[in-house]
Amino acid sequence: MTRTVPRQRFFRYILTGGAAALVDLGGFAMLLQFPVPIALAGTASFALAVLVNYTLTSRFVFQVQPGLQRLPAFALGALAGLCINMGGTLGLSALGFAPVLAKCAGIGMAFLFNYAINAAVIFRR
Repeated sequence: MTRTVPRQRFFRYILTGGAAALVDLGGFAMLLQFPVPIALAGTASFALAVLVNYTLTSRFVFQVQPGLQRLPAFALGALAGLCINMGGTLGLSALGFAPVLAKCAGIGMAFLFNYAINAAVIFRR
């Protein structure tokens, strides 16, 4: 596969992160239609988004085959991102923001952290 420069990788990560965010937000909104607590809905939707993000990030952003060797480190970075994401979501929800709006903000809070950890550590060349 052709290697990309950092600026291209960042742009591609915006696209893949956006796709994963749609999975996260869509799953979250769907789960809220059932009597699922915000924290559980947010965590479940985030877990599905991590799998989507790992596959897309591996192939499209860093142009490597997604394999099991990077998945644990990616998942650990995603777990740190989850703490940022859900901290923002729960905090803003407690302040009276609508849960889906709070979740959007939580996703944004975790985005830059996730890119930095992926570029600097997990997919480092």
